[in-house]
Amino acid sequence: MIRGRIDLITLGCSKNLVDSERLMGQLAACGYKMHHDPEDPKGEIVIVNTCGFIGDAKEESINTILGLTELKKRRKIGQIFVMGCLSQRYRQELIDEIPEIDRIYGKYDWKQILSDLGHQWNDELRAQRLQTSPRHYAYVKISEGCNRMCAYCAIPLITGRYKSRAIEDILEEVRQLVAKGVREIQLIAQDLTGYGYDRYGRYNIAELVEKIAQTPGVEWLRLHYAYPNHFPMDLLPVMARYPNVCKYLDIALQHASNNVLDRMLRRITREETAELLAEIRRQVPGIHLRTTMMVGFPGETEQDFAELLDFVREQRFERLGAFAYCEEEGTYAAQHYTDDIPAEVKQRRLDDLMSLQQEISNSVQESKVGQTFRVVIDRLDGEYYVGRTEFDSPEVDPEVLIPIETLPLEPTAVDETLESHIALEIGHFYSVKIDRAEPYELYGRIIGD
Repeated sequence: MIRGRIDLITLGCSKNLVDSERLMGQLAACGYKMHHDPEDPKGEIVIVNTCGFIGDAKEESINTILGLTELKKRRKIGQIFVMGCLSQRYRQELIDEIPEIDRIYGKYDWKQILSDLGHQWNDELRAQRLQTSPRHYAYVKISEGCNRMCAYCAIPLITGRYKSRAIEDILEEVRQLVAKGVREIQLIAQDLTGYGYDRYGRYNIAELVEKIAQTPGVEWLRLHYAYPNHFPMDLLPVMARYPNVCKYLDIALQHASNNVLDRMLRRITREETAELLAEIRRQVPGIHLRTTMMVGFPGETEQDFAELLDFVREQRFERLGAFAYCEEEGTYAAQHYTDDIPAEVKQRRLDDLMSLQQEISNSVQESKVGQTFRVVIDRLDGEYYVGRTEFDSPEVDPEVLIPIETLPLEPTAVDETLESHIALEIGHFYSVKIDRAEPYELYGRIIGD
């Protein structure tokens, strides 16, 4: 155990990561040595920022905490603090079941950590995050909560009603990130397209995106987690107009059968969804759509699942993830439906859906061979520089691999036994021509910057 050191472990989504970065910035300003996601925790305090979205995430959070209690018994670490979604929802259960936890905070009261350590939250440092992502990109959260109340989702039960941040507050954070070297902004929210209504009386995600796009230094702006119902159509011309707004949209659709959509309380039909997707693609040519689908929702018939497959086959989403329904206590579905789809049926449907999507993804990847794209370099990994196009979000989408051996040699390299290739700069953008495609990677070579 190392005095003055605090380890912070982040589980779950990028929205949790933003909270962790903000907290670490405050703690670092108080003089603590911060370590994020350490392989070997040694802090006098270890903070776990938990996820409580679905069963697997809750299990991971519990297992992480239990692992830390063993380290605490062996005096490898000091106190254990727990914050985030799981503790927001199951505070008393955690107190009762894991007494080794020293302090428990919810999703929004974690600022109390500083007070409990004898410090005060400094609001002037609210944008001074201790960034954990590579220096050139960062996540910016524009709101908290969700008003949609889909039947299967526990998020509104955990986070409460939708609360938008002020536009100027968001812009100030973006400016500060750019000043620190960030060139790519990942805009995130539980419901990005619902932004502004609670604060300004109208949906104004389009205004926010336009102002961020106009901010000097923002090379790429990427939009995550849109909702199809009441989609703000004025966002589309903004996306088309500004070259630094990535032609990429993450819009979770969940299903395509009207029967299932109605039972999910999604308040949109398959036909309306298809019309929306067609309009998005018409107004933003070349856009890549990422979506999420769910299989095995209570009452999903084989015919419903067949409709989902037909829809995916018809739409040919460039990016698609899927998961099997998991009942969440307190939700509308848990209270009104029976989880009647056997686990093996859920798994078979999930496998069939992802098999279809892999065929589509392979075709999408192959279509890029011979084309040239602007690519940002994220890291050096062995014999490859690894980057992304504007159509790829970090960690979840395909990457572009550039073999070091394809780079030109330095003019001063004269020793043939020790070739010295020109190095690429992490966080910089280059023109890359794609030579080969695989399901999850593209291979290319630099042709300019």
